[in-house]
Amino acid sequence: MRMITFSILRHFKYNNLAYNITRRLKSDAVEVKSDDLKTTGSSPDPDYIEVLPSWPEGEAIMRINATSSMRIYPNFVSEEEEASLLAEVEPQLKRLRYEYDHWDNAIEGYRETERDSWNNQNAAILKRVRDTAFQPNAQLLPRAHILDLAAAGYIKPHIDAVRFCGNTIAGLCLLSSAVMRLVHESRPEFQLDALLERRCLYVMRDVSRYEFTHAVLGGEHSMWRGEKLPRRRRIAVICRERPLPEHRE
Repeated sequence: MRMITFSILRHFKYNNLAYNITRRLKSDAVEVKSDDLKTTGSSPDPDYIEVLPSWPEGEAIMRINATSSMRIYPNFVSEEEEASLLAEVEPQLKRLRYEYDHWDNAIEGYRETERDSWNNQNAAILKRVRDTAFQPNAQLLPRAHILDLAAAGYIKPHIDAVRFCGNTIAGLCLLSSAVMRLVHESRPEFQLDALLERRCLYVMRDVSRYEFTHAVLGGEHSMWRGEKLPRRRRIAVICRERPLPEHRE
């Protein structure tokens, strides 16, 4: 069966996921400001992005570029809306099995599908995602991508390929919170964590997508500000822009 998610990865590379963050990290969140990311709906909260201690002092420009290209909207959907989305995708997911032998070893414990039609309530939720995350003239891929990550599953560091999706992606995080680790591709000391709380919307574009690897931490490595963040099964509903014409296959 053709893999949907990780056929879009240009490459992935391992980073030391056992990086020591067992002590409480000092908050170094940067105020997120960007005219390109709209702020309708829930307000983005910069406290959900944590710059790690390895980040060199005085490297403020890269820090601003990285944090301003990622936004997290906590409590973007209600419990009722989450339940509605899950009720529609679960029958489709239950027909699939979790995969543990991905072709390039980039992910452990996942299943995935796509969906282009929704009931009225869920269609309204997806419209709110699009209105919040994308510019009015953005050309989106017609199908939302559904990624189901098992409780013991995790995503290894990777950078997305421009030929499979465009500049901006937006994902709803359902069932479980998770920590996303971002590490600069050529300057690994530039590291930050993003807390993707259950029912949040996260939006990534520009620097955070193409200059930083991103990974979803699992198991003993799932930590936020020095404290264990228990990982349960997590479903992401992701909307993506079409790739630019010059990048399409």
